[in-house]
Amino acid sequence: MYELSKDHEDFRAVVREFATDAVEPHVAQWDRDHHFPADLVPRMGDLGLFGLVVPEAFGGSLEDADGGAFTSLCIAIEELGRVDQSIGITLSAGVGLGINPILTYGSEEQKERFLPDLVAGRALAGFGLTEPDAGSDAGATRTKAVLDGGDWVVDGSKAFITNSGTDITSVVTVTARTGTLDNGRPEISAIMIPSGTAGFTVEPAYHKMGWNISDTHGLSFAGCRVPEENLLGERGRGFHQFLKTLDDGRIAISALALGLITRMREEAAAYAKTRTAFGRPIGVNQGVAFPVADLAVMEDAARLLTYRAAWLKDEHEAGRRSVEEVKQAAAKAKLYTSEAAVTATRIATQVFGGNGFMEEYPVARFYRDAKILEIGEGTSEVQRMVLAKGLGLPA
Repeated sequence: MYELSKDHEDFRAVVREFATDAVEPHVAQWDRDHHFPADLVPRMGDLGLFGLVVPEAFGGSLEDADGGAFTSLCIAIEELGRVDQSIGITLSAGVGLGINPILTYGSEEQKERFLPDLVAGRALAGFGLTEPDAGSDAGATRTKAVLDGGDWVVDGSKAFITNSGTDITSVVTVTARTGTLDNGRPEISAIMIPSGTAGFTVEPAYHKMGWNISDTHGLSFAGCRVPEENLLGERGRGFHQFLKTLDDGRIAISALALGLITRMREEAAAYAKTRTAFGRPIGVNQGVAFPVADLAVMEDAARLLTYRAAWLKDEHEAGRRSVEEVKQAAAKAKLYTSEAAVTATRIATQVFGGNGFMEEYPVARFYRDAKILEIGEGTSEVQRMVLAKGLGLPA
Protein backbone atom coordinates (compact mmCIF):
# COMPACT_ATOMS: atom_id res chain seq x y z
CA MET A 1 0.00 0.00 0.00
CA TYR A 2 3.02 2.28 0.14
CA GLU A 3 5.08 0.89 -2.72
CA LEU A 4 7.11 3.55 -4.45
CA SER A 5 5.76 4.56 -7.84
CA LYS A 6 7.69 4.54 -11.13
CA ASP A 7 7.82 8.33 -10.91
CA HIS A 8 9.42 8.05 -7.49
CA GLU A 9 12.02 5.58 -8.74
CA ASP A 10 12.74 7.73 -11.80
CA PHE A 11 13.26 10.67 -9.46
CA ARG A 12 15.60 8.54 -7.34
CA ALA A 13 17.74 7.91 -10.41
CA VAL A 14 18.02 11.65 -11.07
CA VAL A 15 19.08 12.43 -7.49
CA ARG A 16 21.52 9.51 -7.40
CA GLU A 17 23.20 10.77 -10.55
CA PHE A 18 23.51 14.24 -9.03
CA ALA A 19 24.88 12.85 -5.76
CA THR A 20 27.38 10.66 -7.58
CA ASP A 21 28.60 13.34 -9.97
CA ALA A 22 28.35 16.58 -7.97
CA VAL A 23 28.87 15.44 -4.39
CA GLU A 24 30.77 12.16 -4.13
CA PRO A 25 34.07 13.33 -5.68
CA HIS A 26 34.40 16.18 -3.18
CA VAL A 27 33.07 14.98 0.17
CA ALA A 28 36.32 13.54 1.53
CA GLN A 29 38.08 16.88 1.08
CA TRP A 30 35.10 18.90 2.30
CA ASP A 31 34.99 16.68 5.39
CA ARG A 32 38.70 17.16 6.09
CA ASP A 33 38.39 20.92 5.65
CA HIS A 34 35.12 21.24 7.58
CA HIS A 35 33.91 23.11 4.50
CA PHE A 36 30.26 23.91 3.86
CA PRO A 37 29.80 24.02 0.05
CA ALA A 38 27.34 26.90 -0.22
CA ASP A 39 27.64 26.84 -4.01
CA LEU A 40 26.09 23.36 -4.02
CA VAL A 41 22.81 24.63 -2.53
CA PRO A 42 21.63 26.54 -5.63
CA ARG A 43 22.38 23.45 -7.72
CA MET A 44 20.13 21.43 -5.41
CA GLY A 45 17.57 24.19 -5.84
CA ASP A 46 17.85 23.96 -9.63
CA LEU A 47 17.13 20.25 -9.31
CA GLY A 48 13.95 21.13 -7.43
CA LEU A 49 14.94 19.42 -4.19
CA PHE A 50 13.96 22.29 -1.89
CA GLY A 51 10.59 22.78 -3.56
CA LEU A 52 9.17 19.26 -3.51
CA VAL A 53 6.58 20.01 -0.79
CA VAL A 54 6.07 23.68 -1.71
CA PRO A 55 3.18 24.87 -3.91
CA GLU A 56 3.96 26.28 -7.33
CA ALA A 57 2.79 29.72 -6.18
CA PHE A 58 5.98 30.02 -4.11
CA GLY A 59 8.32 28.46 -6.65
CA GLY A 60 7.88 24.81 -5.68
CA SER A 61 6.62 21.82 -7.66
CA LEU A 62 3.68 20.71 -5.49
CA GLU A 63 0.53 20.56 -7.59
CA ASP A 64 -1.81 18.56 -5.35
CA ALA A 65 -1.80 16.62 -2.10
CA ASP A 66 -1.99 13.20 -3.79
CA GLY A 67 1.37 13.26 -5.52
CA GLY A 68 3.52 11.71 -2.78
CA ALA A 69 5.58 14.89 -2.40
CA PHE A 70 6.91 14.11 1.08
CA THR A 71 7.91 10.64 -0.09
CA SER A 72 9.88 12.28 -2.91
CA LEU A 73 11.66 14.46 -0.36
CA CYS A 74 12.62 11.37 1.64
CA ILE A 75 13.99 9.74 -1.50
CA ALA A 76 16.16 12.79 -2.15
CA ILE A 77 17.44 12.82 1.44
CA GLU A 78 18.13 9.08 1.32
CA GLU A 79 20.12 9.34 -1.90
CA LEU A 80 22.16 12.33 -0.75
CA GLY A 81 22.70 10.63 2.63
CA ARG A 82 23.96 7.51 0.88
CA VAL A 83 26.84 9.62 -0.46
CA ASP A 84 27.27 11.99 2.48
CA GLN A 85 25.24 12.53 5.62
CA SER A 86 26.10 16.23 5.91
CA ILE A 87 24.71 17.02 2.48
CA GLY A 88 21.64 14.96 3.29
CA ILE A 89 20.98 16.88 6.51
CA THR A 90 21.48 20.18 4.69
CA LEU A 91 18.47 19.31 2.51
CA SER A 92 16.51 17.71 5.36
CA ALA A 93 16.90 20.71 7.66
CA GLY A 94 16.60 23.20 4.83
CA VAL A 95 13.13 21.91 3.98
CA GLY A 96 11.85 20.36 7.20
CA LEU A 97 13.12 22.94 9.66
CA GLY A 98 13.62 25.96 7.44
CA ILE A 99 10.90 26.00 4.82
CA ASN A 100 8.13 23.96 6.43
CA PRO A 101 7.42 26.17 9.46
CA ILE A 102 7.11 29.21 7.20
CA LEU A 103 5.00 27.31 4.67
CA THR A 104 2.71 25.82 7.33
CA TYR A 105 2.29 28.72 9.75
CA GLY A 106 3.49 31.82 7.93
CA SER A 107 1.37 34.70 6.71
CA GLU A 108 1.11 35.32 2.99
CA GLU A 109 3.57 38.18 3.34
CA GLN A 110 6.07 35.96 5.16
CA LYS A 111 5.72 33.23 2.56
CA GLU A 112 6.14 35.64 -0.34
CA ARG A 113 9.15 37.26 1.32
CA PHE A 114 11.16 34.15 2.19
CA LEU A 115 9.95 31.05 0.32
CA PRO A 116 10.97 31.80 -3.29
CA ASP A 117 14.65 32.22 -2.39
CA LEU A 118 14.59 29.21 -0.05
CA VAL A 119 12.98 27.01 -2.68
CA ALA A 120 15.44 28.13 -5.35
CA GLY A 121 18.43 27.40 -3.12
CA ARG A 122 19.47 31.03 -3.14
CA ALA A 123 18.98 31.05 0.65
CA LEU A 124 18.74 28.72 3.63
CA ALA A 125 16.69 29.04 6.82
CA GLY A 126 17.33 27.70 10.32
CA PHE A 127 15.17 26.43 13.15
CA GLY A 128 16.10 27.56 16.66
CA LEU A 129 14.51 25.28 19.24
CA THR A 130 17.30 23.60 21.22
CA GLU A 131 19.05 25.58 23.96
CA PRO A 132 22.26 24.93 25.91
CA ASP A 133 20.32 24.00 29.08
CA ALA A 134 17.15 22.68 27.43
CA GLY A 135 17.79 19.83 25.00
CA SER A 136 15.08 17.17 25.02
CA ASP A 137 13.07 19.36 27.40
CA ALA A 138 12.32 21.86 24.64
CA GLY A 139 9.46 23.35 26.64
CA ALA A 140 11.98 24.67 29.17
CA THR A 141 13.25 27.35 26.81
CA ARG A 142 14.76 30.40 28.50
CA THR A 143 14.94 32.65 25.45
CA LYS A 144 12.51 35.52 25.98
CA ALA A 145 10.76 37.95 23.66
CA VAL A 146 8.99 41.07 24.93
CA LEU A 147 6.81 43.42 22.90
CA ASP A 148 8.12 46.98 22.98
CA GLY A 149 6.81 49.72 20.73
CA GLY A 150 5.68 47.37 18.00
CA ASP A 151 8.85 45.26 18.10
CA TRP A 152 9.75 41.94 19.67
CA VAL A 153 12.91 42.29 21.74
CA VAL A 154 14.57 38.90 21.94
CA ASP A 155 17.19 37.82 24.50
CA GLY A 156 18.62 34.34 24.93
CA SER A 157 20.57 31.64 23.14
CA LYS A 158 20.13 28.53 21.01
CA ALA A 159 22.44 25.55 20.48
CA PHE A 160 23.26 23.11 17.66
CA ILE A 161 21.35 24.98 14.96
CA THR A 162 21.79 23.64 11.41
CA ASN A 163 22.05 25.96 8.38
CA SER A 164 22.12 28.98 10.70
CA GLY A 165 25.46 30.57 9.88
CA THR A 166 26.05 30.13 6.17
CA ASP A 167 26.70 32.99 3.79
CA ILE A 168 23.25 32.38 2.31
CA THR A 169 21.23 31.96 5.54
CA SER A 170 18.35 34.44 5.30
CA VAL A 171 16.36 33.82 8.48
CA VAL A 172 16.22 31.72 11.64
CA THR A 173 12.90 31.00 13.35
CA VAL A 174 13.27 30.69 17.13
CA THR A 175 11.03 29.71 19.98
CA ALA A 176 10.86 32.18 22.86
CA ARG A 177 8.87 32.84 26.01
CA THR A 178 6.45 35.64 25.23
CA GLY A 179 4.47 35.56 28.48
CA THR A 180 2.92 33.30 31.11
CA LEU A 181 -0.25 31.25 30.72
CA ASP A 182 -3.08 31.14 33.26
CA ASN A 183 -1.77 27.80 34.56
CA GLY A 184 1.62 29.35 35.29
CA ARG A 185 3.40 27.65 32.41
CA PRO A 186 5.38 29.72 29.92
CA GLU A 187 3.71 30.99 26.78
CA ILE A 188 6.03 30.00 23.93
CA SER A 189 5.81 31.62 20.52
CA ALA A 190 7.81 31.36 17.29
CA ILE A 191 9.54 34.48 15.96
CA MET A 192 11.42 34.94 12.69
CA ILE A 193 14.78 36.70 12.98
CA PRO A 194 16.45 37.65 9.68
CA SER A 195 20.20 37.26 9.37
CA GLY A 196 22.10 40.45 10.07
CA THR A 197 19.58 41.75 12.59
CA ALA A 198 21.31 43.85 15.25
CA GLY A 199 21.78 41.86 18.44
CA PHE A 200 21.66 38.52 16.60
CA THR A 201 25.06 36.82 16.86
CA VAL A 202 26.06 33.61 15.13
CA GLU A 203 28.65 31.94 17.35
CA PRO A 204 31.74 30.21 15.87
CA ALA A 205 31.06 26.89 14.18
CA TYR A 206 31.18 23.84 16.43
CA HIS A 207 34.11 21.43 16.26
CA LYS A 208 32.09 18.25 15.80
CA MET A 209 32.81 14.54 15.77
CA GLY A 210 30.85 14.12 12.53
CA TRP A 211 28.71 15.99 10.02
CA ASN A 212 31.82 18.09 9.37
CA ILE A 213 30.41 19.44 6.11
CA SER A 214 27.16 20.56 7.71
CA ASP A 215 26.83 24.13 9.00
CA THR A 216 26.09 24.08 12.74
CA HIS A 217 26.29 27.01 15.17
CA GLY A 218 25.15 28.30 18.50
CA LEU A 219 23.12 31.51 18.33
CA SER A 220 22.77 34.33 20.81
CA PHE A 221 20.34 37.24 21.04
CA ALA A 222 20.92 40.40 23.04
CA GLY A 223 18.29 43.11 22.71
CA CYS A 224 17.54 41.77 19.26
CA ARG A 225 14.64 43.74 17.76
CA VAL A 226 12.36 42.49 15.01
CA PRO A 227 8.93 43.81 13.95
CA GLU A 228 5.85 42.45 15.71
CA GLU A 229 4.69 40.94 12.39
CA ASN A 230 7.69 38.57 12.50
CA LEU A 231 5.64 36.39 14.82
CA LEU A 232 5.23 33.06 13.01
CA GLY A 233 1.75 31.66 13.41
CA GLU A 234 -0.41 32.26 16.47
CA ARG A 235 1.08 33.73 19.61
CA GLY A 236 1.55 31.08 22.28
CA ARG A 237 1.44 28.20 19.78
CA GLY A 238 5.13 28.11 18.95
CA PHE A 239 5.94 25.02 20.98
CA HIS A 240 3.06 23.05 19.49
CA GLN A 241 3.99 24.19 15.99
CA PHE A 242 7.51 22.94 16.34
CA LEU A 243 6.49 19.62 17.87
CA LYS A 244 4.48 18.95 14.72
CA THR A 245 7.42 20.08 12.64
CA LEU A 246 9.61 17.55 14.44
CA ASP A 247 7.28 14.69 13.50
CA ASP A 248 8.03 15.37 9.84
CA GLY A 249 11.71 15.84 10.62
CA ARG A 250 11.92 12.44 12.27
CA ILE A 251 10.77 10.75 9.08
CA ALA A 252 13.38 12.73 7.16
CA ILE A 253 16.09 11.60 9.60
CA SER A 254 14.91 8.03 9.04
CA ALA A 255 15.51 8.51 5.32
CA LEU A 256 18.95 9.92 6.06
CA ALA A 257 19.76 6.91 8.24
CA LEU A 258 18.44 4.57 5.55
CA GLY A 259 20.88 6.04 3.05
CA LEU A 260 23.69 5.35 5.49
CA ILE A 261 22.60 1.74 6.11
CA THR A 262 22.36 1.12 2.37
CA ARG A 263 25.87 2.48 1.83
CA MET A 264 27.29 0.33 4.64
CA ARG A 265 25.69 -2.79 3.14
CA GLU A 266 27.15 -1.91 -0.26
CA GLU A 267 30.61 -1.14 1.09
CA ALA A 268 30.81 -4.18 3.38
CA ALA A 269 29.56 -6.62 0.74
CA ALA A 270 31.94 -5.31 -1.90
CA TYR A 271 34.92 -5.40 0.46
CA ALA A 272 34.07 -8.92 1.65
CA LYS A 273 34.17 -10.12 -1.95
CA THR A 274 37.51 -8.53 -2.87
CA ARG A 275 39.60 -8.49 0.33
CA THR A 276 41.55 -11.72 0.66
CA ALA A 277 43.01 -13.34 3.75
CA PHE A 278 44.54 -16.78 4.03
CA GLY A 279 44.28 -17.13 0.27
CA ARG A 280 40.54 -16.52 -0.15
CA PRO A 281 37.97 -13.68 0.03
CA ILE A 282 37.04 -12.87 3.61
CA GLY A 283 33.36 -13.18 2.64
CA VAL A 284 33.64 -16.98 2.67
CA ASN A 285 33.94 -16.79 6.46
CA GLN A 286 30.67 -16.88 8.35
CA GLY A 287 32.09 -14.39 10.83
CA VAL A 288 32.07 -11.87 7.98
CA ALA A 289 29.19 -13.11 5.83
CA PHE A 290 26.62 -13.25 8.62
CA PRO A 291 27.02 -9.63 9.79
CA VAL A 292 26.83 -8.46 6.17
CA ALA A 293 23.62 -10.48 5.81
CA ASP A 294 22.33 -8.67 8.91
CA LEU A 295 22.96 -5.37 7.13
CA ALA A 296 20.62 -6.44 4.33
CA VAL A 297 17.90 -7.18 6.89
CA MET A 298 18.45 -3.83 8.61
CA GLU A 299 18.23 -2.06 5.26
CA ASP A 300 14.91 -3.65 4.32
CA ALA A 301 13.40 -3.08 7.76
CA ALA A 302 14.55 0.55 7.75
CA ARG A 303 13.19 1.07 4.23
CA LEU A 304 9.76 -0.31 5.11
CA LEU A 305 9.46 1.74 8.30
CA THR A 306 10.68 4.92 6.64
CA TYR A 307 8.48 4.81 3.58
CA ARG A 308 5.45 3.65 5.51
CA ALA A 309 5.85 6.76 7.67
CA ALA A 310 6.38 8.94 4.58
CA TRP A 311 3.29 7.43 2.95
CA LEU A 312 1.24 8.15 6.07
CA LYS A 313 2.49 11.74 6.02
CA ASP A 314 1.38 12.11 2.39
CA GLU A 315 -1.94 10.48 3.24
CA HIS A 316 -2.38 12.92 6.13
CA GLU A 317 -1.78 15.86 3.79
CA ALA A 318 -4.54 14.44 1.59
CA GLY A 319 -6.85 14.25 4.62
CA ARG A 320 -6.92 10.48 4.89
CA ARG A 321 -4.78 9.83 7.98
CA SER A 322 -4.55 11.36 11.43
CA VAL A 323 -1.75 13.36 13.01
CA GLU A 324 -1.37 10.68 15.68
CA GLU A 325 -0.81 7.95 13.10
CA VAL A 326 1.98 10.02 11.55
CA LYS A 327 3.48 10.78 14.98
CA GLN A 328 3.65 7.12 15.98
CA ALA A 329 4.98 5.97 12.61
CA ALA A 330 7.61 8.72 12.64
CA ALA A 331 8.80 7.74 16.12
CA LYS A 332 9.04 4.05 15.16
CA ALA A 333 10.94 4.80 11.98
CA LYS A 334 13.31 7.26 13.61
CA LEU A 335 14.03 5.01 16.59
CA TYR A 336 14.78 1.91 14.55
CA THR A 337 16.65 3.43 11.64
CA SER A 338 18.89 5.67 13.73
CA GLU A 339 19.96 2.85 16.04
CA ALA A 340 20.35 0.46 13.10
CA ALA A 341 22.55 3.04 11.35
CA VAL A 342 24.94 3.15 14.29
CA THR A 343 25.09 -0.64 14.31
CA ALA A 344 25.57 -0.75 10.54
CA THR A 345 28.64 1.49 10.68
CA ARG A 346 30.12 -0.63 13.45
CA ILE A 347 29.60 -3.80 11.38
CA ALA A 348 31.03 -2.27 8.22
CA THR A 349 34.06 -0.90 10.05
CA GLN A 350 34.70 -4.32 11.55
CA VAL A 351 34.48 -5.97 8.13
CA PHE A 352 37.07 -3.50 6.84
CA GLY A 353 39.32 -4.25 9.81
CA GLY A 354 42.24 -1.86 10.13
CA ASN A 355 41.26 -0.14 6.89
CA GLY A 356 37.94 0.76 8.45
CA PHE A 357 39.83 2.96 10.90
CA MET A 358 41.50 4.87 8.06
CA GLU A 359 39.93 8.09 6.82
CA GLU A 360 40.72 7.20 3.21
CA TYR A 361 37.81 4.73 3.37
CA PRO A 362 34.29 6.20 3.54
CA VAL A 363 33.17 3.84 6.31
CA ALA A 364 35.26 5.87 8.78
CA ARG A 365 33.41 9.07 7.87
CA PHE A 366 30.04 7.35 8.10
CA TYR A 367 31.04 5.87 11.46
CA ARG A 368 31.62 9.38 12.81
CA ASP A 369 28.44 10.70 11.22
CA ALA A 370 26.11 7.97 12.48
CA LYS A 371 25.88 8.70 16.20
CA ILE A 372 24.08 12.04 15.86
CA LEU A 373 21.17 10.23 14.19
CA GLU A 374 20.23 8.83 17.60
CA ILE A 375 20.20 12.34 19.07
CA GLY A 376 18.97 14.92 16.56
CA GLU A 377 15.22 15.51 16.00
CA GLY A 378 14.53 13.81 19.32
CA THR A 379 16.73 11.25 21.06
CA SER A 380 16.01 7.52 21.08
CA GLU A 381 14.72 7.97 24.61
CA VAL A 382 12.24 10.61 23.43
CA GLN A 383 11.03 8.31 20.65
CA ARG A 384 10.42 5.53 23.15
CA MET A 385 8.52 7.99 25.33
CA VAL A 386 6.32 9.01 22.37
CA LEU A 387 5.64 5.39 21.52
CA ALA A 388 4.90 4.43 25.12
CA LYS A 389 2.38 7.25 25.38
CA GLY A 390 0.81 6.04 22.17
CA LEU A 391 0.36 2.65 23.80
CA GLY A 392 -1.49 4.28 26.69
CA LEU A 393 1.36 3.92 29.14
CA PRO A 394 1.90 6.69 31.75
CA ALA A 395 5.35 7.52 30.39
